[in-house]
Amino acid sequence: MNKIVIIGAGAAGLLAGIAATGAGANVTILEKMRKPGRKMLITGKGRCNLTNAADLPEIIKNIPGNGRFLQSALHRFTNDDIIYLLEANGCPTKVERGNRVFPVSDKSQDVVDTLVKIFTEQGGKLILDTNVTEILTKDGKATGVKTKDGIHEADAVILCAGGASYPGTGSDGSGARLAAKLGHKIVDLKPSLVPLESDYPYTDDLQGLSLRNARGTLFADGKKIGEEFGEMLFTHFGVSGPIILSLSNIAAQALSEGKEVELVLDLKPALSVEKLDARVQRDFATYSRKQLVNGMKDLLPQSLIPVVLDMAYLDEAKFINQVSREERARLVNTLKNFVIPITKTRPIAEAIVTQGGVSVKEINPKTMASKLVENLYFAGEVMDVDGYTGGYNLQAAYSSGYAAGLAAANLE
Repeated sequence: MNKIVIIGAGAAGLLAGIAATGAGANVTILEKMRKPGRKMLITGKGRCNLTNAADLPEIIKNIPGNGRFLQSALHRFTNDDIIYLLEANGCPTKVERGNRVFPVSDKSQDVVDTLVKIFTEQGGKLILDTNVTEILTKDGKATGVKTKDGIHEADAVILCAGGASYPGTGSDGSGARLAAKLGHKIVDLKPSLVPLESDYPYTDDLQGLSLRNARGTLFADGKKIGEEFGEMLFTHFGVSGPIILSLSNIAAQALSEGKEVELVLDLKPALSVEKLDARVQRDFATYSRKQLVNGMKDLLPQSLIPVVLDMAYLDEAKFINQVSREERARLVNTLKNFVIPITKTRPIAEAIVTQGGVSVKEINPKTMASKLVENLYFAGEVMDVDGYTGGYNLQAAYSSGYAAGLAAANLE
């Protein structure tokens, strides 16, 4: 019976523990926080978007940060497998918009509790409030870990300590530091799935405004680098919401390269320029005797009207029946091309996911084993793997954790 120590009781650590105990190993998970699964508890606004029901090619496509590296692991432990595991142990699930999967109870605590229950009922030991300060090695092999309370010897060590986002959950970059001490290359940690900041002069005017159906296109030095459709939110610092989070990893990369980044919003993506112009003309006919600022209430949210007019260089006090064809064309162009300069991302501590981590070039994709240190394994966000919002990151954690747990139990 191999003795395994797992660092971190998040999604990756718990699945690694479940796989390893299920294979007959003696497993201890060491978690620095006072509760396991702290980051899982805040996903999906506390409801736990636990995976995505899409097929595997679609899941890999939605993990742009080295998703192909996980291909073997995702096939070994699929989204269907995590759903079955939870449901077979008393935690039913449901599928919502965008194939997002949630527990029927809408309580993230139920998902964490179920995974902990499976692990402990299989004989696993969970020790909380214990910070690992060093991974011990001898003759190129991992032999255990060191904590403030002493040494935990092991035949194998699995590092599942997360990235550097939401440090209050325990994901504070310590996993990358532990790996770096052993000689592993760490790809620079950057925020992913993070709001974006802007020096846009209208930020205060639009703060709190939510758009449900916007198309956001990201440009770097004038070149299109990404596009998303859906919901977004204006904030006191810039922009946030689902489409912004999905674009944020490529925005972070472009900003780190010193490129000029702009977000261009199509505020009426369902209408072509011609159809939007016809719609504006109909509204203008209805409100022909009103001022512009009062005659666009059917077209835009109230707080957006003066901003759009200002960006289109139109006087909001001008009467609609005096607007020229050229001025109307400027208005339509602004509605289809609402430009917001992006200056930086919010701090990594506010990111949902970390981009970067232990280089996957130094990890065996089938076993998650280190190529540098024997009997050392990695899983989850500590690796340079990141996906879009929608349950993809948690699935990456489960699948890599499961692969690492099985391999460690058999010292593969």
